[in-house]
Formats: sequence, C-alpha cells, structure tokens
Amino acid sequence: MSVERRVLRVSAHAAAARREAGSLSAGERERAAAFRREADRDRYLVAHTALRGELAARLGGSPRAVPLTRAPCPGCGGPHGRPSVAGDLLHFSLSHAGDLVLLAFADAPVGADVEALPAPGVVADVGASLHPRERAELAALPERERPAAFTRCWTRKEAFLKGLGTGLATDPAADYVSTLERPAPLPGWHLADVPVPPGYAAATALARPAG
Repeated sequence: MSVERRVLRVSAHAAAARREAGSLSAGERERAAAFRREADRDRYLVAHTALRGELAARLGGSPRAVPLTRAPCPGCGGPHGRPSVAGDLLHFSLSHAGDLVLLAFADAPVGADVEALPAPGVVADVGASLHPRERAELAALPERERPAAFTRCWTRKEAFLKGLGTGLATDPAADYVSTLERPAPLPGWHLADVPVPPGYAAATALARPAG
C-alpha cells in the first residue's frame, strides 16, 4: 500500500484552472464565485480542478462526471464525513495553504495536510492544544525553531484526523505524532512528511489494514 502525492503551485496553475472551471460541479462553481479575494478563488479552483482531473485520469470518464460524495461521519453516521468517490473506488484527500495545493490518492483511507509556517504567537496559542509530549518538545526548543516544529506536528495531526474522517471533532491532544524530524508511530496508520518548498510543512496519513 502506498500514497500517490501531487504538490501544485497555485501561481503556476491559476490561469489553466480558470479555463477549466467548467469541469467543476455547479456547487463547486458557486462556491468558487463566492470568494471575494482573487487569491482565495484561484486556490480553490486549482485545488478542485486538479482533484477532478486526477480522479478522472485514474477512474475513467470526464472530470465533471466524477461522482464525489461524503463518507458517513465516524462519530454520528451523518453524511458529512471525509470527501470520497461514490463506492470508495479510490481514496483521496486534498489540502491547500498559501501558494500550495497538496493532493493524495491511495487504495485505503488517506488524509493530507499542508500548512504555511505561522507566526510565533499562533504557535503559542494553538500549541496549547497539542499532546502533552508535543507541548514539552516545543517548549524545549529555541523560539525561532518552534514554528517549523509546530507546523510539522500539526500537518501530521491534521492528515491523520482527515484520514479518520473526524477532523478536529477529535481532540488534537489525544494522539501523539511528535514535533521531531520523524513522525511518531501511530497504531493503524502510516504517517509521512511530504517535501514542500521552504515556508511550508505537509504530511499524509494512510490507514494500515488490520494485522
């Protein structure tokens, strides 16, 4: 089992994404049009046209015809779990931040997250929600090193929670993924950092089969 990843620069693909907006569903086009800032609209268009194009290439058919839906929520069973293809023919995850879009595809549940490095004040505020061991690791670092370590940890955590389908409805402090150079082992999942340009961190989480 493995994850196929694709990292895109929004600035390099925005013009093409605008031309390909017709490949999106009516709902996706409405959401794109609702963005007031061009940068936010372009980021959405690049992410979603690329996702539909990649799924169509793997599943066959046209990008607009890809049957996107929502998996049942693991917590309540409602139709608002992780995005999926009808019938779970292929698993995928999408994330975007700043000028980057990250796509991940696998034959098992997968989560992906990319984030821009935050300001030190954000690290101090949001870092309080991490696992106690992760908070201790951050506290042991010089302040200038904390944004990179925090973002490394946060993308691992977000990728895992997106793979679960719960998102931040699950307490971020519940599972230890580490702020260190390598992700900590996580039962039932394989965490991996994704190479991205300076100023960002990214990770994927792939569900392992039982046994």
